Amino acid sequence: MIDVSKIKYSVIVIDENGNQYKINDYVQNLGWEENENEIAARFSFTARNDNTSKGYLSSIIKPGCLIGIFAFVDSPRNMVDEEVCSGYVETWNDIEQNSGHTLKCLGYDGLYKLQKSQDNLYFPSGTGTESAIKSILKEWGVPLGQYDGPNAAHGKLVYKNQYLSDIILEILDDSYKKGEKKCIIRFSGGGITIIPRGSNKTVYVFRSDNTKAFNTSVSTADMVTRVKIVGKEKKDGSRSVEATLDGLTQFGIRQKIYTRGSDESLADANLAAKEILNDEGAVKREMTVQSPDVPFIHKGDLVYVISGTETGHFYVKSIQHDIDNRSMTMGVEKAEEESIGEGEIKDEKSYEVGDVVNFRGGKHYVSSYSDSRGYNARAGKAKITQKNGAGKSHPWHLIHTDSKSNVYGWVDDGTFD
Repeated sequence: MIDVSKIKYSVIVIDENGNQYKINDYVQNLGWEENENEIAARFSFTARNDNTSKGYLSSIIKPGCLIGIFAFVDSPRNMVDEEVCSGYVETWNDIEQNSGHTLKCLGYDGLYKLQKSQDNLYFPSGTGTESAIKSILKEWGVPLGQYDGPNAAHGKLVYKNQYLSDIILEILDDSYKKGEKKCIIRFSGGGITIIPRGSNKTVYVFRSDNTKAFNTSVSTADMVTRVKIVGKEKKDGSRSVEATLDGLTQFGIRQKIYTRGSDESLADANLAAKEILNDEGAVKREMTVQSPDVPFIHKGDLVYVISGTETGHFYVKSIQHDIDNRSMTMGVEKAEEESIGEGEIKDEKSYEVGDVVNFRGGKHYVSSYSDSRGYNARAGKAKITQKNGAGKSHPWHLIHTDSKSNVYGWVDDGTFD
Protein backbone atom coordinates (compact mmCIF):
# COMPACT_ATOMS: atom_id res chain seq x y z
CA MET A 1 0.00 0.00 0.00
CA ILE A 2 1.26 3.46 -0.84
CA ASP A 3 1.78 6.05 1.88
CA VAL A 4 -1.58 7.84 1.66
CA SER A 5 -0.30 10.68 3.82
CA LYS A 6 1.93 11.72 0.91
CA ILE A 7 -0.86 11.90 -1.69
CA LYS A 8 -1.47 15.42 -3.02
CA TYR A 9 -4.40 16.69 -5.09
CA SER A 10 -4.82 19.45 -7.66
CA VAL A 11 -7.96 20.92 -9.22
CA ILE A 12 -7.57 22.67 -12.57
CA VAL A 13 -10.21 24.78 -14.33
CA ILE A 14 -10.06 25.42 -18.08
CA ASP A 15 -12.29 28.36 -18.99
CA GLU A 16 -14.14 29.06 -22.23
CA ASN A 17 -11.02 30.67 -23.74
CA GLY A 18 -8.72 27.76 -22.91
CA ASN A 19 -7.02 29.47 -19.98
CA GLN A 20 -6.01 27.21 -17.09
CA TYR A 21 -6.35 28.04 -13.40
CA LYS A 22 -5.33 26.01 -10.38
CA ILE A 23 -7.99 26.50 -7.69
CA ASN A 24 -6.65 24.21 -4.92
CA ASP A 25 -6.64 27.02 -2.35
CA TYR A 26 -10.33 27.79 -2.89
CA VAL A 27 -11.83 24.28 -3.06
CA GLN A 28 -13.59 22.44 -0.24
CA ASN A 29 -15.79 19.33 -0.09
CA LEU A 30 -14.08 17.84 -3.13
CA GLY A 31 -15.15 14.37 -4.15
CA TRP A 32 -15.79 12.17 -7.16
CA GLU A 33 -17.48 8.84 -7.67
CA GLU A 34 -18.01 6.03 -10.15
CA ASN A 35 -21.32 4.34 -9.46
CA GLU A 36 -22.40 0.84 -10.40
CA ASN A 37 -25.34 1.80 -12.62
CA GLU A 38 -23.78 4.85 -14.28
CA ILE A 39 -21.10 4.84 -16.96
CA ALA A 40 -20.17 8.49 -16.37
CA ALA A 41 -18.01 9.48 -13.41
CA ARG A 42 -19.21 12.54 -11.53
CA PHE A 43 -17.48 15.09 -9.33
CA SER A 44 -18.57 17.83 -6.96
CA PHE A 45 -16.94 20.58 -4.95
CA THR A 46 -17.63 23.78 -3.04
CA ALA A 47 -15.35 26.77 -3.60
CA ARG A 48 -14.91 30.11 -1.86
CA ASN A 49 -16.20 32.58 -4.42
CA ASP A 50 -13.44 35.10 -3.77
CA ASN A 51 -12.58 38.08 -5.92
CA THR A 52 -9.28 36.99 -7.50
CA SER A 53 -6.96 38.89 -9.83
CA LYS A 54 -9.06 37.42 -12.68
CA GLY A 55 -12.38 38.34 -11.09
CA TYR A 56 -14.75 36.37 -8.92
CA LEU A 57 -14.31 32.61 -9.18
CA SER A 58 -17.91 32.36 -10.42
CA SER A 59 -16.92 34.42 -13.48
CA ILE A 60 -14.20 31.88 -14.32
CA ILE A 61 -16.04 28.65 -13.49
CA LYS A 62 -19.17 28.50 -15.64
CA PRO A 63 -21.52 25.72 -16.78
CA GLY A 64 -19.75 23.71 -19.46
CA CYS A 65 -16.19 24.55 -18.44
CA LEU A 66 -13.70 21.70 -18.03
CA ILE A 67 -12.51 20.57 -14.60
CA GLY A 68 -9.54 18.27 -14.10
CA ILE A 69 -8.74 16.53 -10.82
CA PHE A 70 -5.17 15.27 -10.47
CA ALA A 71 -3.32 13.29 -7.81
CA PHE A 72 0.28 12.30 -7.19
CA VAL A 73 2.40 10.75 -4.46
CA ASP A 74 4.72 13.42 -3.09
CA SER A 75 7.98 11.51 -3.26
CA PRO A 76 11.19 11.80 -5.33
CA ARG A 77 10.09 8.77 -7.41
CA ASN A 78 6.62 10.06 -8.28
CA MET A 79 6.12 13.76 -8.86
CA VAL A 80 3.98 13.65 -12.02
CA ASP A 81 0.29 14.49 -11.73
CA GLU A 82 -2.05 11.68 -12.78
CA GLU A 83 -5.53 12.58 -13.93
CA VAL A 84 -8.02 10.73 -11.72
CA CYS A 85 -11.21 12.43 -12.90
CA SER A 86 -12.15 15.10 -15.40
CA GLY A 87 -15.37 16.44 -16.81
CA TYR A 88 -17.64 19.37 -17.43
CA VAL A 89 -19.64 21.48 -14.99
CA GLU A 90 -23.34 20.68 -15.36
CA THR A 91 -24.82 22.30 -12.25
CA TRP A 92 -23.63 25.74 -11.09
CA ASN A 93 -24.91 27.17 -7.81
CA ASP A 94 -23.74 30.55 -6.49
CA ILE A 95 -24.64 31.14 -2.83
CA GLU A 96 -24.21 34.56 -1.24
CA GLN A 97 -24.83 34.86 2.49
CA ASN A 98 -23.80 37.26 5.24
CA SER A 99 -21.14 34.84 6.37
CA GLY A 100 -19.58 34.38 2.96
CA HIS A 101 -19.81 33.80 -0.77
CA THR A 102 -19.55 30.23 -2.08
CA LEU A 103 -19.91 28.39 -5.35
CA LYS A 104 -21.12 24.78 -5.58
CA CYS A 105 -20.50 22.77 -8.74
CA LEU A 106 -21.51 19.31 -9.94
CA GLY A 107 -20.11 17.80 -13.13
CA TYR A 108 -19.73 14.62 -15.18
CA ASP A 109 -17.11 13.23 -17.52
CA GLY A 110 -17.39 12.86 -21.29
CA LEU A 111 -19.63 9.78 -21.07
CA TYR A 112 -22.48 11.83 -19.67
CA LYS A 113 -24.00 12.70 -23.04
CA LEU A 114 -24.23 8.99 -23.87
CA GLN A 115 -25.91 8.45 -20.52
CA LYS A 116 -28.51 11.19 -21.20
CA SER A 117 -29.17 10.67 -24.94
CA GLN A 118 -31.58 8.26 -26.64
CA ASP A 119 -31.53 6.90 -30.17
CA ASN A 120 -32.99 4.28 -32.51
CA LEU A 121 -30.34 1.94 -33.87
CA TYR A 122 -30.21 -1.17 -36.04
CA PHE A 123 -27.29 -3.53 -36.58
CA PRO A 124 -27.64 -6.45 -39.04
CA SER A 125 -26.77 -10.00 -38.06
CA GLY A 126 -23.04 -10.64 -38.01
CA THR A 127 -22.05 -7.15 -36.84
CA GLY A 128 -19.03 -7.29 -34.54
CA THR A 129 -18.92 -5.70 -31.10
CA GLU A 130 -16.11 -3.30 -31.96
CA SER A 131 -17.76 -2.18 -35.20
CA ALA A 132 -21.11 -1.51 -33.49
CA ILE A 133 -19.60 0.49 -30.65
CA LYS A 134 -17.30 2.48 -32.93
CA SER A 135 -20.20 3.44 -35.15
CA ILE A 136 -22.14 4.78 -32.14
CA LEU A 137 -19.21 6.81 -30.88
CA LYS A 138 -18.43 8.19 -34.33
CA GLU A 139 -22.05 9.26 -34.85
CA TRP A 140 -22.02 11.13 -31.54
CA GLY A 141 -18.56 12.61 -31.91
CA VAL A 142 -17.07 10.81 -28.93
CA PRO A 143 -13.39 9.95 -29.50
CA LEU A 144 -12.36 6.36 -28.87
CA GLY A 145 -8.97 5.91 -27.27
CA GLN A 146 -7.90 2.43 -26.27
CA TYR A 147 -10.13 -0.47 -27.37
CA ASP A 148 -9.20 -3.81 -25.86
CA GLY A 149 -12.79 -4.96 -25.72
CA PRO A 150 -14.52 -8.00 -27.24
CA ASN A 151 -15.37 -8.53 -30.88
CA ALA A 152 -18.03 -11.21 -30.93
CA ALA A 153 -20.41 -11.56 -33.89
CA HIS A 154 -23.94 -10.59 -32.84
CA GLY A 155 -27.35 -11.51 -34.13
CA LYS A 156 -29.62 -8.77 -35.41
CA LEU A 157 -29.71 -5.91 -32.89
CA VAL A 158 -32.62 -3.47 -32.80
CA TYR A 159 -32.88 -0.62 -30.29
CA LYS A 160 -35.86 1.72 -30.04
CA ASN A 161 -35.73 4.93 -28.00
CA GLN A 162 -32.98 3.55 -25.75
CA TYR A 163 -30.24 5.46 -24.01
CA LEU A 164 -26.90 5.16 -25.78
CA SER A 165 -25.13 4.10 -22.59
CA ASP A 166 -27.62 1.24 -22.17
CA ILE A 167 -27.16 0.20 -25.81
CA ILE A 168 -23.38 0.00 -25.45
CA LEU A 169 -23.65 -1.90 -22.17
CA GLU A 170 -26.14 -4.35 -23.73
CA ILE A 171 -23.83 -4.97 -26.68
CA LEU A 172 -20.90 -5.62 -24.34
CA ASP A 173 -23.09 -7.86 -22.18
CA ASP A 174 -24.19 -9.84 -25.25
CA SER A 175 -20.50 -10.38 -26.07
CA TYR A 176 -19.90 -11.56 -22.51
CA LYS A 177 -22.76 -14.04 -22.81
CA LYS A 178 -21.09 -15.33 -25.97
CA GLY A 179 -17.93 -16.16 -24.04
CA GLU A 180 -15.96 -12.91 -24.34
CA LYS A 181 -14.37 -11.12 -21.38
CA LYS A 182 -16.44 -8.74 -19.27
CA CYS A 183 -15.33 -5.20 -20.08
CA ILE A 184 -15.66 -1.74 -18.59
CA ILE A 185 -16.05 1.73 -20.10
CA ARG A 186 -14.06 4.72 -18.89
CA PHE A 187 -13.42 8.26 -20.00
CA SER A 188 -9.79 9.34 -19.73
CA GLY A 189 -7.39 11.51 -21.69
CA GLY A 190 -10.27 13.07 -23.61
CA GLY A 191 -11.65 9.80 -25.00
CA ILE A 192 -13.39 6.54 -24.21
CA THR A 193 -11.42 3.50 -23.12
CA ILE A 194 -12.91 0.00 -23.27
CA ILE A 195 -10.82 -2.61 -21.50
CA PRO A 196 -11.34 -5.97 -19.75
CA ARG A 197 -12.34 -5.74 -16.11
CA GLY A 198 -9.34 -6.17 -13.82
CA SER A 199 -6.78 -4.79 -16.30
CA ASN A 200 -5.00 -2.65 -13.70
CA LYS A 201 -1.28 -3.40 -13.37
CA THR A 202 -1.10 -2.41 -9.69
CA VAL A 203 -3.34 -4.43 -7.37
CA TYR A 204 -3.76 -2.71 -3.98
CA VAL A 205 -4.10 -4.87 -0.87
CA PHE A 206 -6.58 -3.99 1.89
CA ARG A 207 -6.08 -5.51 5.34
CA SER A 208 -7.42 -4.78 8.80
CA ASP A 209 -4.33 -2.68 9.60
CA ASN A 210 -4.83 -0.29 6.66
CA THR A 211 -8.63 -0.31 6.32
CA LYS A 212 -11.33 1.37 8.40
CA ALA A 213 -14.11 -1.18 7.92
CA PHE A 214 -15.21 -4.27 5.98
CA ASN A 215 -18.94 -4.92 5.54
CA THR A 216 -19.68 -8.34 4.02
CA SER A 217 -22.99 -9.76 2.77
CA VAL A 218 -23.89 -13.17 1.30
CA SER A 219 -27.15 -13.51 -0.64
CA THR A 220 -29.08 -16.01 -2.75
CA ALA A 221 -32.02 -13.62 -3.25
CA ASP A 222 -31.40 -12.85 -6.94
CA MET A 223 -30.02 -16.20 -8.07
CA VAL A 224 -31.07 -17.78 -11.35
CA THR A 225 -30.98 -21.57 -11.02
CA ARG A 226 -32.55 -22.58 -14.35
CA VAL A 227 -32.46 -21.09 -17.85
CA LYS A 228 -35.03 -22.23 -20.38
CA ILE A 229 -34.27 -21.57 -24.06
CA VAL A 230 -37.34 -21.01 -26.24
CA GLY A 231 -37.66 -20.58 -29.99
CA LYS A 232 -39.44 -17.97 -32.04
CA GLU A 233 -43.15 -17.41 -31.61
CA LYS A 234 -45.48 -19.66 -33.62
CA LYS A 235 -48.66 -18.55 -35.36
CA ASP A 236 -50.75 -19.54 -32.36
CA GLY A 237 -48.55 -17.45 -30.07
CA SER A 238 -46.79 -20.39 -28.41
CA ARG A 239 -43.05 -20.97 -28.27
CA SER A 240 -41.29 -24.33 -28.24
CA VAL A 241 -38.82 -25.19 -25.48
CA GLU A 242 -35.50 -26.01 -27.15
CA ALA A 243 -33.25 -26.60 -24.12
CA THR A 244 -33.20 -26.31 -20.34
CA LEU A 245 -30.02 -25.69 -18.36
CA ASP A 246 -29.93 -26.21 -14.59
CA GLY A 247 -27.63 -24.55 -12.11
CA LEU A 248 -27.76 -24.63 -8.31
CA THR A 249 -31.31 -25.95 -8.11
CA GLN A 250 -30.80 -27.01 -4.49
CA PHE A 251 -31.74 -23.41 -3.69
CA GLY A 252 -35.04 -23.89 -5.49
CA ILE A 253 -36.11 -23.22 -9.06
CA ARG A 254 -35.64 -19.58 -10.08
CA GLN A 255 -36.16 -19.69 -13.83
CA LYS A 256 -35.13 -17.26 -16.54
CA ILE A 257 -36.30 -17.44 -20.15
CA TYR A 258 -33.82 -16.94 -22.99
CA THR A 259 -35.42 -16.39 -26.39
CA ARG A 260 -33.29 -17.60 -29.26
CA GLY A 261 -33.07 -15.09 -32.07
CA SER A 262 -34.21 -16.07 -35.57
CA ASP A 263 -30.64 -15.83 -36.84
CA GLU A 264 -28.99 -17.29 -33.71
CA SER A 265 -27.87 -20.93 -33.60
CA LEU A 266 -28.95 -23.20 -30.76
CA ALA A 267 -25.26 -23.62 -29.84
CA ASP A 268 -24.91 -19.85 -29.41
CA ALA A 269 -28.13 -19.75 -27.38
CA ASN A 270 -26.81 -22.51 -25.12
CA LEU A 271 -23.58 -20.58 -24.61
CA ALA A 272 -25.55 -17.46 -23.71
CA ALA A 273 -27.67 -19.47 -21.24
CA LYS A 274 -24.52 -20.87 -19.62
CA GLU A 275 -23.16 -17.35 -19.21
CA ILE A 276 -26.42 -16.31 -17.54
CA LEU A 277 -25.97 -19.13 -15.03
CA ASN A 278 -22.31 -18.20 -14.53
CA ASP A 279 -23.17 -14.56 -13.98
CA GLU A 280 -26.50 -14.78 -12.15
CA GLY A 281 -26.54 -18.33 -10.84
CA ALA A 282 -23.98 -17.98 -8.08
CA VAL A 283 -24.25 -17.15 -4.43
CA LYS A 284 -23.50 -13.42 -4.36
CA ARG A 285 -20.75 -12.37 -1.99
CA GLU A 286 -20.44 -8.62 -1.80
CA MET A 287 -18.40 -6.36 0.40
CA THR A 288 -18.08 -2.68 1.17
CA VAL A 289 -14.57 -1.49 2.00
CA GLN A 290 -13.95 1.81 3.76
CA SER A 291 -10.34 2.95 3.82
CA PRO A 292 -7.99 5.92 3.48
CA ASP A 293 -8.25 7.35 -0.02
CA VAL A 294 -6.29 5.83 -2.90
CA PRO A 295 -7.28 8.10 -5.82
CA PHE A 296 -5.76 5.83 -8.47
CA ILE A 297 -8.36 3.06 -7.99
CA HIS A 298 -11.27 3.03 -10.45
CA LYS A 299 -14.43 1.05 -10.98
CA GLY A 300 -13.56 -2.25 -12.65
CA ASP A 301 -10.13 -2.51 -11.03
CA LEU A 302 -8.97 -5.60 -9.21
CA VAL A 303 -8.07 -5.31 -5.52
CA TYR A 304 -6.97 -7.87 -2.93
CA VAL A 305 -8.79 -8.08 0.39
CA ILE A 306 -7.69 -9.82 3.58
CA SER A 307 -10.47 -9.57 6.17
CA GLY A 308 -11.76 -11.75 8.96
CA THR A 309 -14.35 -13.37 6.70
CA GLU A 310 -12.93 -13.05 3.18
CA THR A 311 -9.54 -13.33 1.53
CA GLY A 312 -9.01 -13.02 -2.19
CA HIS A 313 -9.30 -10.88 -5.29
CA PHE A 314 -12.31 -8.60 -5.71
CA TYR A 315 -13.54 -6.39 -8.53
CA VAL A 316 -14.47 -2.80 -7.70
CA LYS A 317 -18.16 -2.28 -8.58
CA SER A 318 -18.42 1.30 -7.34
CA ILE A 319 -16.18 3.81 -5.62
CA GLN A 320 -16.60 7.17 -3.89
CA HIS A 321 -13.66 9.43 -3.03
CA ASP A 322 -14.01 12.00 -0.22
CA ILE A 323 -10.95 14.24 -0.29
CA ASP A 324 -11.77 16.43 2.72
CA ASN A 325 -11.80 13.33 4.93
CA ARG A 326 -9.08 11.58 2.90
CA SER A 327 -11.28 8.49 2.69
CA MET A 328 -12.99 6.31 0.11
CA THR A 329 -15.72 3.68 0.02
CA MET A 330 -15.65 0.80 -2.44
CA GLY A 331 -18.37 -1.67 -3.31
CA VAL A 332 -16.60 -4.86 -4.38
CA GLU A 333 -17.54 -8.37 -5.54
CA LYS A 334 -15.53 -11.57 -5.40
CA ALA A 335 -13.53 -12.24 -8.53
CA GLU A 336 -14.01 -16.00 -8.23
CA GLU A 337 -17.38 -17.52 -9.04
CA GLU A 338 -18.93 -19.24 -6.05
CA SER A 339 -19.87 -22.95 -6.26
CA ILE A 340 -22.02 -24.74 -3.67
CA GLY A 341 -22.54 -28.41 -2.98
CA GLU A 342 -19.70 -29.91 -5.00
CA GLY A 343 -17.51 -32.64 -3.53
CA GLU A 344 -14.29 -31.70 -1.84
CA ILE A 345 -11.09 -32.40 -3.77
CA LYS A 346 -8.53 -34.21 -1.68
CA ASP A 347 -4.84 -33.73 -2.37
CA GLU A 348 -2.82 -36.90 -2.04
CA LYS A 349 -0.54 -35.28 0.55
CA SER A 350 -3.53 -33.85 2.44
CA TYR A 351 -2.33 -30.28 2.62
CA GLU A 352 -4.57 -28.05 4.72
CA VAL A 353 -5.26 -24.33 5.07
CA GLY A 354 -2.60 -22.84 7.33
CA ASP A 355 0.21 -25.15 6.19
CA VAL A 356 3.48 -23.46 5.22
CA VAL A 357 4.86 -25.03 2.05
CA ASN A 358 7.74 -24.59 -0.36
CA PHE A 359 6.44 -22.99 -3.57
CA ARG A 360 8.58 -24.14 -6.51
CA GLY A 361 8.01 -21.07 -8.63
CA GLY A 362 5.83 -20.58 -11.70
CA LYS A 363 2.44 -19.05 -12.37
CA HIS A 364 0.01 -17.69 -9.80
CA TYR A 365 -3.48 -16.75 -10.98
CA VAL A 366 -6.16 -14.15 -10.24
CA SER A 367 -8.79 -16.86 -9.65
CA SER A 368 -9.07 -20.64 -9.54
CA TYR A 369 -10.79 -20.71 -12.96
CA SER A 370 -8.99 -21.92 -16.10
CA ASP A 371 -9.43 -18.64 -17.98
CA SER A 372 -8.04 -16.42 -15.22
CA ARG A 373 -4.99 -14.23 -15.78
CA GLY A 374 -1.65 -15.62 -14.59
CA TYR A 375 1.64 -14.01 -13.62
CA ASN A 376 5.09 -15.37 -12.90
CA ALA A 377 5.98 -15.75 -9.22
CA ARG A 378 9.29 -16.53 -7.55
CA ALA A 379 9.94 -19.70 -5.54
CA GLY A 380 10.00 -19.63 -1.74
CA LYS A 381 8.04 -20.27 1.42
CA ALA A 382 4.30 -19.63 1.31
CA LYS A 383 1.20 -20.23 3.39
CA ILE A 384 -1.93 -21.99 2.13
CA THR A 385 -4.82 -19.59 2.76
CA GLN A 386 -7.55 -21.35 0.72
CA LYS A 387 -7.99 -24.74 -0.93
CA ASN A 388 -10.33 -26.36 -3.46
CA GLY A 389 -11.11 -23.16 -5.31
CA ALA A 390 -14.49 -23.01 -7.01
CA GLY A 391 -12.96 -23.14 -10.49
CA LYS A 392 -10.86 -26.24 -9.68
CA SER A 393 -8.23 -25.51 -12.35
CA HIS A 394 -5.90 -23.74 -9.88
CA PRO A 395 -7.18 -25.14 -6.57
CA TRP A 396 -4.67 -23.71 -4.04
CA HIS A 397 -4.32 -20.15 -2.82
CA LEU A 398 -0.85 -19.24 -1.52
CA ILE A 399 0.57 -16.10 0.11
CA HIS A 400 4.34 -15.76 0.47
CA THR A 401 5.75 -15.65 4.02
CA ASP A 402 8.99 -13.81 3.26
CA SER A 403 10.50 -11.54 0.62
CA LYS A 404 12.18 -14.40 -1.27
CA SER A 405 8.93 -15.34 -2.99
CA ASN A 406 6.19 -13.02 -4.28
CA VAL A 407 3.48 -15.64 -4.79
CA TYR A 408 0.09 -14.15 -3.94
CA GLY A 409 -2.71 -16.00 -5.76
CA TRP A 410 -4.12 -19.33 -6.96
CA VAL A 411 -1.71 -22.06 -8.07
CA ASP A 412 -1.86 -25.54 -9.61
CA ASP A 413 -1.50 -28.93 -7.97
CA GLY A 414 2.13 -30.04 -7.80
CA THR A 415 3.61 -26.52 -7.64
CA PHE A 416 4.63 -26.82 -3.98
CA ASP A 417 5.80 -29.45 -1.48
